[in-house]
Amino acid sequence: MADQIADMLTRIRNATLQRRSRVDVPASRIKADIARILQSEGYILGFKQLDLQNPQGTFPRRTLRIYLKYGPQGERVLTGLERVSRPGRRVYYGRDKAPPVLAGLGTSILTTSRGVMTGREAARAGVGGEVLCNVW
Repeated sequence: MADQIADMLTRIRNATLQRRSRVDVPASRIKADIARILQSEGYILGFKQLDLQNPQGTFPRRTLRIYLKYGPQGERVLTGLERVSRPGRRVYYGRDKAPPVLAGLGTSILTTSRGVMTGREAARAGVGGEVLCNVW
């Protein structure tokens, strides 16, 4: 699989459409950082890293379990996920060039020289970076 972040976003998107309570994705550091931001922004309930056994039982597999969040009547809190920068087309924003997502109602997630952070945090810190995805 070429784009691990797009796979994670698609799994989350599909799970929310099916009204699942949780979704499992293969773990990596950047995916854990994205999940941390989604949790801090209130889009998901939480996440944790697990070591699940391989079906053959040979070695444990690191998995990121993401617990999804819904409203009181079951409405989706996370309505949209969009991958911006892809392996074939990288998108970078300077420290003052990041446009707001959905007129300020959404969040952009960037990877910067200071780590993975939201667009608002990057503007406050005065850094730019590669835009991983937009969430609303």
